[in-house]
Amino acid sequence: MAGEPQADCLFCKIVAGDVPATLVRETDTTVAFRDINPQAPTHILIIPKAHYPDAATLAAAEPAVAADVLREAGEVAAEEKADSYRIVFNTGSGAGQTVFHAHAHVLGGRGLQWPPG
Repeated sequence: MAGEPQADCLFCKIVAGDVPATLVRETDTTVAFRDINPQAPTHILIIPKAHYPDAATLAAAEPAVAADVLREAGEVAAEEKADSYRIVFNTGSGAGQTVFHAHAHVLGGRGLQWPPG
């Protein structure tokens, strides 16, 4: 069920403290941590603490929490001194989503090309 922790979800395990992660920020509704396979000098994931399989489901069910994720992206970028940065939400395996818990990638610290991927 959306919003409920999932026993087989890596990010739910990070939220619960069962899997270690390098946390950079935490709020009542979100957790931000460094990506274990960074694609840029700054590569931080921001996740809602509640489980939603993707960004669209999160936005439909909890628009305020989706806004929290975006707000935290800006805070993380500022703390990391990333003047220019990209926020990426992958939705679905065809888009590169590998953990099916909504999350934003904050990428910065180098020039980013367009189009991505």
